[in-house]
Amino acid sequence: MQLVVGKIGRAHGIRGDVSVEVRTDEPELRLGPGAVLLTDPASAGPLTVESGKVHSGRLLLRFAGVKDRNGAEALRGTILIAEVDPEERPDDPEEYYDHQLIGLDVVLLDGTPVGELTEVIHLPYQDLLNVRKPDGTDALVPFVTRIVPVIDLENQRAVIDPPVGLIDMEQAEVAGGKSAEEPDGADDAPGAGDAGDAGSSDGAEESR
Repeated sequence: MQLVVGKIGRAHGIRGDVSVEVRTDEPELRLGPGAVLLTDPASAGPLTVESGKVHSGRLLLRFAGVKDRNGAEALRGTILIAEVDPEERPDDPEEYYDHQLIGLDVVLLDGTPVGELTEVIHLPYQDLLNVRKPDGTDALVPFVTRIVPVIDLENQRAVIDPPVGLIDMEQAEVAGGKSAEEPDGADDAPGAGDAGDAGSSDGAEESR
């Protein structure tokens, strides 16, 4: 099975180093020295990682046979792809490979269907799950334990507990209109504002 693990960015220096946008939770394994990577476009590879280092928060790699800045610049924009055994699993039981998640049915806590998980989007601060709803629209769900408490690979489903408005914007509008019409003091009702906790800073620490 093939997994996208990175994308080559700018050349760095004059000796063939390139910056890499990491798209794997295991860069030491997938992008370490000696790793052989397929590429998109295929004509750019395969590439063998010769050395790597972190500079100013960015991963810099040097590939065998790429000796100067011109060679490095020619690789800019190339997608790096690793061959992975489909039976392989991350060491951390709370982590998942993208291919394990894509295609899962997404349901609410009570089992109500929401849609299908179609993509995992890796951002610097957290990962997002793209959920395709039955009407063809998409919803982005932060991949944090508070909002995605259960990944059930055996039954091929992801259970989510989204805050109001994350999946259904009409619910957000109704909730907003209701609060505006309620008398003073309504905000003191039990549970008011709980949905906002989903966006708190500790959410990023829970991402896979």
